[in-house]
Amino acid sequence: MKILNVFGTRPEAIKMAPLVKKLSREKKIKSICAVTAQHRQMLDQVLDIFRIKPEYDLNIMTENQPLQHIAARCMEGLLKIYKKEKPDLVLVQGDTSTTLAGALSAHYSRIPVGHVEAGLRSGDPFNPFPEENNRRLTDILSDFNFAPTRHSRENLLKDNIAESSIFVTGNTVIDALMEASRSAAEPENSALRNMDTKGRIVLVTAHRRENIGQGIENICRAVKKLSGQFKDVLFVYPVHMNPAVKNTAARILRGRKNVLLLTPLSYPDMVWLLQRVYICLSDSGGIQEEAPALGKPVVVLRKVTERPEAVEAGTVRVAGTDIDDIINAAGELLSDPELYSRFSRSANPYGDGKASDRIAAYIMYKFGFSQEEPEQWKM
Repeated sequence: MKILNVFGTRPEAIKMAPLVKKLSREKKIKSICAVTAQHRQMLDQVLDIFRIKPEYDLNIMTENQPLQHIAARCMEGLLKIYKKEKPDLVLVQGDTSTTLAGALSAHYSRIPVGHVEAGLRSGDPFNPFPEENNRRLTDILSDFNFAPTRHSRENLLKDNIAESSIFVTGNTVIDALMEASRSAAEPENSALRNMDTKGRIVLVTAHRRENIGQGIENICRAVKKLSGQFKDVLFVYPVHMNPAVKNTAARILRGRKNVLLLTPLSYPDMVWLLQRVYICLSDSGGIQEEAPALGKPVVVLRKVTERPEAVEAGTVRVAGTDIDDIINAAGELLSDPELYSRFSRSANPYGDGKASDRIAAYIMYKFGFSQEEPEQWKM
């Protein structure tokens, strides 16, 4: 059979890489990749790290391109690829414009769709935007919904997604993290190489579309106050390239002795840093999954999260973007060793590093190449 893997952003590439590599080792599968390059530079870094060379590169992005144009250019480019390759299955990942466009274009072409990381829900269509409705629509369009957790499965059932289409796998990001953790060498970034890692480090990441403006302003002001309260703690902030984020961070945080503002980090450097931090302050979805796997508590800088498993497991606390709420949540973890110990020792609810194996086995079973029905992840 022929499988076409469609992705375009750095997070998608990280989460698809272990699955792409697994599928490429299956003798009865021809696995090919089409990237939209929704994140050009950051995507290329991940492709190089995991040694993935896409057969197709749409390179869709132009400066200040609206979401409608991104989706339209994805669909137009993918239609040509679908017509040429005639895949038996299209795999998409997550919740980006590439994800939805890849699924919708395949559906229009009557090609089965598999959605990796299906069923995540925040319950708010504008938090995150446009990701919340992107993933809901992709789930509806998909013939196979690979839910990372039991919660995700329940969300799909509540949306009347057929139970027969749902398979619980764990999250492929843990597969990628385990592989990267084993090979994490000295960081490329010179600031990280020269950084004192003997003291406590707080990782800060903030870039989400819905936080740009007052949200990023509040997050930076909270970090400024925390850096004043905890002078022995180093706050490391790899700043997103978006000028609205970069300019705000520089205006508020530049010059603070214990705040290190960095350019965006490569994936290996981020894994290296995650292994050494004390806590994370982040509005990222991936950090909410990766940090708990390494025993690192996370303060979520968003009003809601589509990843409640970590909140229930006690590895994540949702603080939102209110300055006082961020300071209180982070301050407690930095001040209370017992509380920190509870957060850092809680079980990771997102996977065991075998999600890609389960997805590949399920595809082989469903398409008649294996007689043995694989077991779902039961965490």
